[in-house]
Amino acid sequence: MFGMGMSFEAIPPSTGFVKVVSMKKIVRVLLAAALILGAAQQAAAVDFKAKGVWLANFQYGQNGNFTNKGHAGYDNSEDEFEARSRVRLQLDAVASENLMGEVYFEIGKSIWGKGDNPQGGAAMGADGTIVKVKRAFLDWTVPSTDLRLRMGIQGLQTPYMALDGPTVMSTDLAAVTASYTINDNVALTAFWARPYNDNYAGDADERGKNYMDNMDIGGLFLPLTFDGLRLTPWAMYSAIGPNTLRKLTTAGKDEYIGNRINGVNGNYFFSGMLPVMADVTRHTNKSLNSYANAWWAGLAGDVTLWDPFRIAWEFTYGSVRWEDDPALDRRGWLAALLMEYKMDWGTPGIYGWYGSGDDDNLGNGSERLPTISNDYGVSSFSQTYSGVNENGLERDRAINNNLAGTWGFGARLKDVSFLEDIRHTLHVSFFGGTNDSGILSRLHDRTGSWMAPNNPTGASYVGRDNVYMTQKDYAFEVGLSNKFKIYENLRFNLDVTYVTLWLDKGDNTWGRANTGGGSNQIRDAWNISTLFIYSF
Repeated sequence: MFGMGMSFEAIPPSTGFVKVVSMKKIVRVLLAAALILGAAQQAAAVDFKAKGVWLANFQYGQNGNFTNKGHAGYDNSEDEFEARSRVRLQLDAVASENLMGEVYFEIGKSIWGKGDNPQGGAAMGADGTIVKVKRAFLDWTVPSTDLRLRMGIQGLQTPYMALDGPTVMSTDLAAVTASYTINDNVALTAFWARPYNDNYAGDADERGKNYMDNMDIGGLFLPLTFDGLRLTPWAMYSAIGPNTLRKLTTAGKDEYIGNRINGVNGNYFFSGMLPVMADVTRHTNKSLNSYANAWWAGLAGDVTLWDPFRIAWEFTYGSVRWEDDPALDRRGWLAALLMEYKMDWGTPGIYGWYGSGDDDNLGNGSERLPTISNDYGVSSFSQTYSGVNENGLERDRAINNNLAGTWGFGARLKDVSFLEDIRHTLHVSFFGGTNDSGILSRLHDRTGSWMAPNNPTGASYVGRDNVYMTQKDYAFEVGLSNKFKIYENLRFNLDVTYVTLWLDKGDNTWGRANTGGGSNQIRDAWNISTLFIYSF
């Protein structure tokens, strides 16, 4: 739809729009639905198509937060060794090429032995496993036209071509999407989505409940396809109500940017749409009385005119402006370039990127690219630890969910195959930060404490991912991803990754900060992941 392919197993995981029901109830519902759908199939000639994927994952690693305190990375609930599983079931009711509906269930992901959320439901006696309604939409063509409409809970991604995935948004949400093919070279996709609405509970007497708490997004994608050239210019706008993120604490205190809706997905929103530590001290009591306005514009493209040589690039700029306080604003850009050469045995390539970084002025907000939801963590060039987790079940990223506020370069050998049904991808990446180190002393002057460079918890998730890198900080990653085809529908992945982080230990940077391990010591992170994938 957006000028890129998407396989079933690569669909990003969702933490939103979750309905919790018991396993016994969902089985009854599915059995009843099967009987009804079977009768309807004979009466209305509807073709029912089922898809599914089973995942089982086992992994061991250390120092995921670059300390000796367990493995915890962005998700601080992780252990050094973990076993996880997830099941996805998709049912399409296809009346014709012009009309179909889809319902898509997900069980997990669940950490084995854990009873409660997040990632629970796999403790002993797991009848209470959480079943999620991941997607549910109607897809149809307006009669006598080429206009295609999709309505309901669906997956939306911003365009990409150089990176492994989208940077600004990759999530499931309620939306209406319209796609129109103008000619063989030009297509158009427009959408309206409502990620958040009616989540503000009001005050203790419910005054103001559900008032001005909606967030709406509208976007236009324009895929252009020519011989040897693809371009996708795109733009997106969002209005964010002043009560969208507002909550009332148990002590009766108003927090205007304190409501993390939908668990970890709320953390992704807070880390991507606000300045670093924006809710500490100064902004806690701000009275946001008007909407915030956010917009993004980008251009993704690739050239295959000289096939097998390929050049791909993308550039994205975004801005979030809170009218009541410019210190909450965030705006910035990210550019990436990939050059690769496809050969019979694999595809060698080189890549680089640069993302704008924060200055040391806390009063003007953040200068990094804002992002709505990077739940999948795919906006990188790697296939392992600090970047993509291909099926949403491996470790969360040790460094960042995306490349905002960093620069870097690297090389990779992708899909190398010397034996049938076995593929390997080897990459090495060198990172640097683009944030002014002077912001750390400014934050210290305001809060009285030194922000830790890693392992954010609680309020510290605001405005940042796991590691906040300044212009004086660097990291190096090497990773090997191996894919083995056991049967036609069964694959085994083995991923090994090692990341080393060099932080400046000067007194005005990280020298007086606690990294979460009881000192300011930084340790190298590594991880080994095995993943079994059965799909049909």
